[in-house]
Amino acid sequence: MLRVPTSRKRKRPDEKLNLVPIMDSVFIFIFFLLMSASFLKIYEIGSPIPIVSDQEEKKDEKDPLALAMTLETNEIILTKGVPAREIQRFKRLPDGTFDYEAIHTTLIDIKKQNVGEDMIIFEPIGELTYEEIVKVMDAVRMLKKTDDSIMKPNKEGIDEPLKNLFDKIIFSNLMS
Repeated sequence: MLRVPTSRKRKRPDEKLNLVPIMDSVFIFIFFLLMSASFLKIYEIGSPIPIVSDQEEKKDEKDPLALAMTLETNEIILTKGVPAREIQRFKRLPDGTFDYEAIHTTLIDIKKQNVGEDMIIFEPIGELTYEEIVKVMDAVRMLKKTDDSIMKPNKEGIDEPLKNLFDKIIFSNLMS
């Protein structure tokens, strides 16, 4: 008579998978992933949306400035008034950039004549890079410390220096 080997008779205990080392490695991986990720600061340049209303407009004594910039591929056209009258054209320089300083000084002169105005309309219709649009926006919005001071009376009637040129930038054709 043949005997069955004892190793076959013994029941082996069911082996369970040890998940603790796998869970430890996953948590360590997540920790290193979070620590090595570069956290980016996201900057936002605010731009108000034009208000569409069916109410009648209040008539002012003086004509609105209606300052606008048409951003084309090879030039920037600065206009004012209704209907629009061209003030100046800024062509690309030989190195391919725009003369942001000339744009800035022209706008300072306009601001000195229209201290109460703070809005400008951008109409980008050409192929411009994001960096070019931001540089134009910076030339339009900010007064530099080296610029001549522009004074505006506050609520009490005391003249205070302005900190911004035309800081309310409205984009006219974002959907086109």
